[in-house]
Amino acid sequence: MVALSGKGLMSGVNSTLTITKTNEGGIRFSNNGNVIPALANNIVSTSNFVVLGNQEVQFCLIEHLMASLAFCNVKNALIELDGKEVPILDGSAKQWVEEIKKEGLNDNSEIEQTEFKQPITYIDGDTEIALIPSDSLKITYLVNFNHKDLKNKWVTFEPSKNDAEIYEARTFGYLNDLEKFHQMGIALGADLNNTVGLKEDDTYTCELRSELEPAKHKILDIIGDLHLTGRNPLGFKAHIIAKLAGHKSHVEFAKKIIEELQ
Repeated sequence: MVALSGKGLMSGVNSTLTITKTNEGGIRFSNNGNVIPALANNIVSTSNFVVLGNQEVQFCLIEHLMASLAFCNVKNALIELDGKEVPILDGSAKQWVEEIKKEGLNDNSEIEQTEFKQPITYIDGDTEIALIPSDSLKITYLVNFNHKDLKNKWVTFEPSKNDAEIYEARTFGYLNDLEKFHQMGIALGADLNNTVGLKEDDTYTCELRSELEPAKHKILDIIGDLHLTGRNPLGFKAHIIAKLAGHKSHVEFAKKIIEELQ
């Protein structure tokens, strides 16, 4: 069993999360007996972060944890959270991956492969996501942020080639937005230890772990969000191309994948 505690990125409130490997049931979240399967149709909000739940219980900012479960090939697990928000830890999936492997919850067998018969597309304004059937997974992501390093930049991920660069990529945001967010009552747990700040002078608030780390975090997010298909996205035999996307489009795309695979 994995057990980690920490503050939430949005609320700043501490919580404890435990992961128990199970024999069946897929990935499920639980709080006080309320159990919700981690599936796209159970997502109730994608504003700034992903919220799983219903009218009785909610689990906020699940995307980094879901990505870590994909990287560790955890097929079935009960995740118990004593609060509403998953601890942000260092802002990436790094510590989740390390603890899951340390406690032996990871599965070293080959990730189950998912084949696709035809392309799948999603378009909403400037946002586009496409899945093209292929022999193996490749994710290509375009970002365009107001920062010299992140203007119209493409980043690419292929499993086993740069896994760590993806799951170690931290969340990020514009430093000059932080005060505004605090006034809105969000990002109350953001600090220099868990968030890469984009500064107005085109620098960062910390040293990056790898080149284009913020862009790679977007790949981490889409892996976590596509895990809401109920299948490990690292086993998708497809080239996924995402342009100017975010959690809302990721989750809507996951729903389209579910429909295609039924």
